[in-house]
Amino acid sequence: MEHGSLSDLSASTFSLMDEDHTLANSVRFTLNQDPRVVFCGYSIPHPSDNKVNIRVQTTGDPAKEVLKDALENLTRMCQHVRSTFVVCYGVGFSVKFEHPSTFSLMDENHTLANSVRLMLNQDPRVGFYIWVQNSASF
Repeated sequence: MEHGSLSDLSASTFSLMDEDHTLANSVRFTLNQDPRVVFCGYSIPHPSDNKVNIRVQTTGDPAKEVLKDALENLTRMCQHVRSTFVVCYGVGFSVKFEHPSTFSLMDENHTLANSVRLMLNQDPRVGFYIWVQNSASF
């Protein structure tokens, strides 16, 4: 949903439902890389709301178009990361979410899952994880 002025299309606030810091911070980062953006920030009105407000002010281009371009760039970045994993590890992988804090990572020869396991061993924020033969559940 866009909240903006009918007379000034270069500044708008966009509300994204069912989103949180994960997407909002990525979108903010991508928008701030765009030279057409004068200001970009986001807020979450209340911690119990799954809603993010993203404010975009541009040098004159319509804020809606600049946001659309940023989302397309972010999509391309994510596709690049995924294809880089496939090239580096020689395997495809999939992630299956079973619970908000639990997911399974499946790959053909555990190369990617082993890398994730090694990172988890070094992360003090991770309380525990369960390693299973055919997948890693965290």
